[in-house]
Amino acid sequence: MTEQGPFNLADTAAYSAWREAKLAAHPTAVGELVVEVADIAALTAAEHGALLDRIRRCNMAVYVEPTRRARDDKAALRAAGGRFGLTSLDCNALADDDGVTPLAVHREGTRARYIPYSEKPIAWHTDGYYNPPERTVRALLLHCANPAAEGGENRVMDVEMLYMALRDEDPGHIAALMRPDAMTIPPNEEEGLLRPATVGPIFTVAATGRLHMRYTARGRNVVWSDDPAVQAAATAIRRLLDESPYGFRHRLQPGQGLLSNNVLHTREPFRDDPACPRLLYRARYHDRMSGT
Repeated sequence: MTEQGPFNLADTAAYSAWREAKLAAHPTAVGELVVEVADIAALTAAEHGALLDRIRRCNMAVYVEPTRRARDDKAALRAAGGRFGLTSLDCNALADDDGVTPLAVHREGTRARYIPYSEKPIAWHTDGYYNPPERTVRALLLHCANPAAEGGENRVMDVEMLYMALRDEDPGHIAALMRPDAMTIPPNEEEGLLRPATVGPIFTVAATGRLHMRYTARGRNVVWSDDPAVQAAATAIRRLLDESPYGFRHRLQPGQGLLSNNVLHTREPFRDDPACPRLLYRARYHDRMSGT
């Protein structure tokens, strides 16, 4: 259990105050997340402040660059991360050598075996849910270089809003989801991508007092604790993600991107055009965005 604060189940006063402030500040439409910027690689003080305001309110912001420019988009995305204090890239096995991952359809090779590199839908998750605790992914950045020909919309949701919905329904859900054995991701034994099993809670609270969620809605290669309370909480998550009014839908367009503290997100199926293929860049960080 956490120290005193809104995420301590025994500290109802702190939770009530946090809940009231969170609901008052949270956006009600996806348009409230959007900030127009000239260049993510060189954010002005005003642009940075506007993005920071959105991230403080709901752990995410969407930037829009109205003018396309010839540049290295991956370097620009890393520069944007640096403005928010992000330095520790999660250099996973499928990322490029610079730690940034190009998300495009692969018909063959290692990447082709994984859904993010296909046209298939991706269910609700936070990135890096299979990582060990020392490599927790706390921030996620996406940049759209080119969208799919059709489809590919994302749904996004602040993990704190899901926490609130679960706790309001039954504080026992939170207690169950903080169990150290709540969810197990079995090992990956593919050559070059070896990874041991990862066992851990769904919700954790950092020493800074900030909430983190580790989650996937996928049905295969996931083992939930057989404790009835954990099973009930897992069922509640799936229901609340579908019912919640606090999720947003958005299809990233060229020059748009998402800056976030690893919010919950999905991806709808899409149709790719080989003549103009879908391409997004993804950067994952072990840091949380500074100032949030």
